[in-house]
Amino acid sequence: MNNMLMGRYIPGNSIIHKMDPRSKLLVMIAFVVVIFLAHDWLGYLLLLIYTFVGVSLSKISVSYFLKGLRPMLGLILFTVIFQMLFTPGETVLFHLWFIKISTESLINAVYIFFRFVLIIFMSTILTLTTPPLTLADGIEKGLAPLKKIKVPVHELGLMLSISLRFIPTLMDDTTMIMNAQKARGMDFGEGNLLQKIKSVIPILIPLFVSSFRRADDLAIAMESRGYQGGDGRTKYRQLKWSMRDNTLVISIIIMAALLILWSKFS
Repeated sequence: MNNMLMGRYIPGNSIIHKMDPRSKLLVMIAFVVVIFLAHDWLGYLLLLIYTFVGVSLSKISVSYFLKGLRPMLGLILFTVIFQMLFTPGETVLFHLWFIKISTESLINAVYIFFRFVLIIFMSTILTLTTPPLTLADGIEKGLAPLKKIKVPVHELGLMLSISLRFIPTLMDDTTMIMNAQKARGMDFGEGNLLQKIKSVIPILIPLFVSSFRRADDLAIAMESRGYQGGDGRTKYRQLKWSMRDNTLVISIIIMAALLILWSKFS
């Protein structure tokens, strides 16, 4: 559980930390789109260089990113194996019953793996270098035009900030409950699949109880402070768009242009 990076913020003084959350959000969304423009090794090499430049500028250790990647490895490997086994190809390397492994399917599986890893790395840069409340403010500012069609933008930002804020707390509670159950003799690795599923119940029940208690305390605290929503509310944290943010947006535009040009002329 300690490997879960979502919602965690590492204070720092890097250039990425100082950027406006709106620019980082915009580049993150654009990166998810741009990554599908890569169709060969050179395209993925450019994306890999772009990602690791961001990691180096954030001044956060690469080992920390690799450690945080572990919880997603199961999903990544399942998707990669599925693509490898069921993607059709001309150069068949292995054929058994309905399973065919070809050179094309292997290459496609590697590309899928890189897509997952790069997207996770970029999203991790966003969350590790941006405080949850500032990130929520950035989303609220970005969705501000939707207020004209009566979309509750402030409430959406508030829900997001609360969710991001309490994800690490929820993970810490889960670890604490698991350690308490292990101290009472519970072994979560014993038995068959059904027994392992049943062993999760002693974790879920106290976790739900503590979560609902924390939510009730938070609601009471907000009401006692006179919270009335976003109408007329001022902001303590003021977002400032700077030249750094312009450079970041321009960099993803250049990356997209390079990939489009390469796909046309290759």
